[in-house]
Amino acid sequence: MVKAAVCREFGAPLVIEEIDVSPPGPGEVRVTVKACAICHSDIMLAEGSWGGVLPGIYGHEAAGEVESVGEGVDTVAVGDRVVISLIRSCGQCHACVSGIHPSCNGEFGIDTAEPLTSPAGDVITHGLGTATFAELAVVDASQVVTLPDDIPWASASLLGCGVITGYGAVVNTAKIEAGSHVAVIGCGGVGINSLQGAALAGARTVIAIDLEVDKRDGAFEFGATHTVDPTAPDAVDYVKALTDGRGVDYAFVTVGAKSAIESAQWFVAPGGAVVIVGMTATGVNPEIDTTMIADSSQRILGSKMGSGRLAIDIPNLVDLYAQGRLKLDELVSDTYPLDEINDAIASTKAGSARRNVILF
Repeated sequence: MVKAAVCREFGAPLVIEEIDVSPPGPGEVRVTVKACAICHSDIMLAEGSWGGVLPGIYGHEAAGEVESVGEGVDTVAVGDRVVISLIRSCGQCHACVSGIHPSCNGEFGIDTAEPLTSPAGDVITHGLGTATFAELAVVDASQVVTLPDDIPWASASLLGCGVITGYGAVVNTAKIEAGSHVAVIGCGGVGINSLQGAALAGARTVIAIDLEVDKRDGAFEFGATHTVDPTAPDAVDYVKALTDGRGVDYAFVTVGAKSAIESAQWFVAPGGAVVIVGMTATGVNPEIDTTMIADSSQRILGSKMGSGRLAIDIPNLVDLYAQGRLKLDELVSDTYPLDEINDAIASTKAGSARRNVILF
């Protein structure tokens, strides 16, 4: 038995309980979790924003040490330090063959094996195929990538979602060109990594757009060249003034807010793209001016998990960190023990944290 934070009622605090995590099956890995960050997606899941079956364990942005491996696993070994992500790849479906691993529709034995149970034997939902708000996690082998020894656990955990999602939206999904004008709407745990991605990709202008002054001020540390308050009456005009009167080539919406998505196209130049990274709750449907989209030849791109391919992107991000070009340590706002996970969640919901991390 191990300790875990279990969601038993949507919108209620998580409950620390003992659970059983089954040994890894064929093609699977069991990991001793060392760190797990609090992502807004976990909060939305725990609030029931996307439905789901309770009780369940969430958490998906993590790092740890391989405790055991199932039959046929040769990509990692017991004792390896690894990052854990919800991205998994069967390697055979159309999405995987096309390189779009986050949209993999392959079948995985872990989805029907019910690896998490209570002491009484009751099934607990294996949230997002990761369930890393627990001392042990069992995942498909494609969901882990080895890490070097010199990355702190808290920083390493962020690679599994926040970093690969924000950075990847810029580099993988949009593939921005050097010299582009870029806006990032929402400068939280994902958005600041889009800022980093834009700066590293050679964007000419990197504009951070956020409601909160502290987040706008902090954006300069991660590559922003300018900041904008989206509620300012001249916000659109100011962005156009910074971009030769045209607007930005790419606007990355990294928060799942209806108003943020609706505002994005007004910052975008003719021929530019709105890249939707943040996900709204089920039933929340932003309204887009389709006439403007067509008349201005604008594009709308969806970016799930930064179109990430773990085996390629994680080593690249690790190299950028080692070179001092990618900030990871600076993303960690605070660390908490598992028993204080509800405090970590409350701080995240309050908007005061870049990334809070549970350390086991």
